[in-house]
Amino acid sequence: MNLKLIIGNPNYSSWSLRPWFLLKAFNIHFASIKVSLAQENLHSALVKYSPSAKVPVLLDRETAIWDSLAICEYINEIHLDGKGWPRLPKDRAMARVLTCEMHSGFFALRSELPMNIRARRQVSISPALATEIARVDEIWSAHHVSGWLFETFSITDCFFAPVAFRFKTYGIELSEKANAYMKKLLEHPAATAWQKEAAEDHEILDVDEVGEVV
Repeated sequence: MNLKLIIGNPNYSSWSLRPWFLLKAFNIHFASIKVSLAQENLHSALVKYSPSAKVPVLLDRETAIWDSLAICEYINEIHLDGKGWPRLPKDRAMARVLTCEMHSGFFALRSELPMNIRARRQVSISPALATEIARVDEIWSAHHVSGWLFETFSITDCFFAPVAFRFKTYGIELSEKANAYMKKLLEHPAATAWQKEAAEDHEILDVDEVGEVV
């Protein structure tokens, strides 16, 4: 198998989920190699795959690509013939805008709601987090009649999958339209498969175990 995706603990590694979701959703054959993020020699374990010493990393023969968005762009170009983005130019542009907004922002959401799929927790919502939740709700509420953010499933949906898992963990309340999108995303076979992987991984990262158990 030529494609190998280096990922972190599936329960916690939101960055790993994005390209994994894309590969699974489009039935692209790949080997998933999990690296424990709790090990003491983590840098040494990861630097052999990429100079960033972070996950995820896609290996395609002699080519190594790190950064989740760069990986998804590579998959789209080499293995999907462009089908990873919407068909219409205006939709492709907006899909990239929303994907980059997710990729480079939402810092309160990342820090206050770390991905922890196995858990059910309650946290206090800061004003910054409330603003970001409202922005996600706005994006999700405008989804296409197809049920996805655009006419067909795309990379943008993959980038919001970790957010859907976060909102489920912490019981975040959403509008009816946004909740419908989240439900569809979490019912995708790739989401179900990742959740199974998370349930079977029993390693605990204390830094991501936040909030009160509910």
